[in-house]
Amino acid sequence: LHMESWRTEMKEEINRINQVLPTTPADDKTAAIKQWMDSVMDKMDHYKAEHHRYVKEAVTLLELALWKAKLDEKDENGAAAG
Repeated sequence: LHMESWRTEMKEEINRINQVLPTTPADDKTAAIKQWMDSVMDKMDHYKAEHHRYVKEAVTLLELALWKAKLDEKDENGAAAG
């Protein structure tokens, strides 16, 4: 869900230059392109950080699930032996 919305937002941001540039005076085009590039890079950095946070959270949940499964397995083995 997040990836789809991120993809949509990035496509919109990337395509935004096509809306801005045609109406930008020639003397201001370089500054407009630089501002647009900075905006695209900032969004990419934001989404990369957010993605990293989601991956880290998922890894933590997986580690907890594996730890619990091992404990449950030990309990089952202990109950069968006892």
